[in-house]
Amino acid sequence: MTVEDEKPAAQADAAGLTSIAGRRVVITGAGRGLGSVLAAAFDAAGAKLALVARSKPALEGVAGQLAGDPLVCPGDIRDELFNETVAERMTERFGGIDVWIANAGVSREDPDITRLPAAGWRDVIDTNLTGTFLGARAAAARMGAGGRIIVTGSVLGDRPHGRLAAYSASKGGVHALVRSLAQDLGPRGITANAVALGWFDTGLGDFWHRDEDRERDIAEHTALGRWGTPADLPGVYLFLASAASAYITGTTITVDGGYSLL
Repeated sequence: MTVEDEKPAAQADAAGLTSIAGRRVVITGAGRGLGSVLAAAFDAAGAKLALVARSKPALEGVAGQLAGDPLVCPGDIRDELFNETVAERMTERFGGIDVWIANAGVSREDPDITRLPAAGWRDVIDTNLTGTFLGARAAAARMGAGGRIIVTGSVLGDRPHGRLAAYSASKGGVHALVRSLAQDLGPRGITANAVALGWFDTGLGDFWHRDEDRERDIAEHTALGRWGTPADLPGVYLFLASAASAYITGTTITVDGGYSLL
């Protein structure tokens, strides 16, 4: 075999490593913002999708823009039974689950920590941390070797921000959770990783992005000098869902334009 003969084979191997065509993928928080961006990217890559969010109309709006025929699952990820139902529906529809992307999340700003209500704290923790655990547990019970759990974390999980105590705590918990899941699920060939996002101009960052002073301060505090855009998001998730990331687990990959460097 000549070098020229080897090149097509090598190229085919590389393409196979990064392909997610036919992968059965659940995306939570898919009704808007970054979740809808992920839905579009995974649909374009040929994945078989289940879209999860609280709002059925929002999910149907996202699903209507996709080329595939995704499973639409409206409900609350804080509910244990709902997560099990999504996993069951996915298994019934597509024969199993390969990737569970725990992306759903909420945030709240509390200028006075002494007035942060317990109910507000619980809402953020229950959604961002407990909901993530419940979904990962339901998925892992139905996954085989090669399964992927991908969790949306935040740079604020490792570098907490004032007035965002509940959110920062929930994301710090998420980063710890994936390290534990990686150890528990590793013997079964299932990986668990987090993506620590910086400041994006969609989703939970909208509130801060609309404030011109905050928008400017964050951009100036970022090595690349700008906020993240939807185009900056899907690549790392597609990578973690593919065979190319088979030996990566228990880690948090930071996608923040260098915000955490400064």
